[in-house]
Amino acid sequence: MIQPPSSNPEPPIPETGAAARRAVRLERLRALASGDGALRLGDAARALDVSTMTLRRDLTEASSGLELLGGYVVVRNGSTASNYTLDAEQDVHIQAKSEAARRAAALVETGDTIFVDCGTTMPHLLAALPAHAEITIVCYALNVANAACRLARAQLFLLGGLFHPASVTFLSEEALRSLQHLNINKAFISAGGLHEVRGASCSNFTEVPVKRAVLERAIRSFLVIDSSKLGQVKPAHFASVQSFESVITEIA
Repeated sequence: MIQPPSSNPEPPIPETGAAARRAVRLERLRALASGDGALRLGDAARALDVSTMTLRRDLTEASSGLELLGGYVVVRNGSTASNYTLDAEQDVHIQAKSEAARRAAALVETGDTIFVDCGTTMPHLLAALPAHAEITIVCYALNVANAACRLARAQLFLLGGLFHPASVTFLSEEALRSLQHLNINKAFISAGGLHEVRGASCSNFTEVPVKRAVLERAIRSFLVIDSSKLGQVKPAHFASVQSFESVITEIA
């Protein structure tokens, strides 16, 4: 007698040993990357006791929620709870941002090669420079590049790559590699928060490799923020307070 098909659903097919191990690695990797903003590939491999080649293969999975940028494992945009968008921040604390940026601009000298970070404060820094400033500007944000265009004698070096709409930035492995060949006199770095214990942080994990690469290359580094950012902690940590020569706000 032929039995009718069962109405009970088929039990799920268990993952193979290799797939299960990969899933566990990715879960641990997400936790590590989320906790530190970005994680060097070599450090991640040592923490998980696997080769860097194994992790590179793991990161090719679209569902991993992670990506490899310039040797760093970062949380892919859209897989975090960040609500930051440039448009939303554009009109917030304008006077404070402008004054902090003006103080920072006073540090720029003829012949300098400066790095200007992303965000809504940095265009004010470029606006505060004299139109005839003879400097080289390195940046990776569209709004910053647009602001730099008014400086007729300045040389602009725009890092390219995939466009990230939330922060209007471009980023790629090639852009990060190119930073290793640039000599930067002064770096003006932005942040969404600065905490005396947790350090400097931002909302977008994809910014972290750029900020860290620049901090390693720059002779002098300054954090430029308005005072509303003091005491704040954002998801992506990128530097300690001691990483900066000084913190420039509208009040100090």
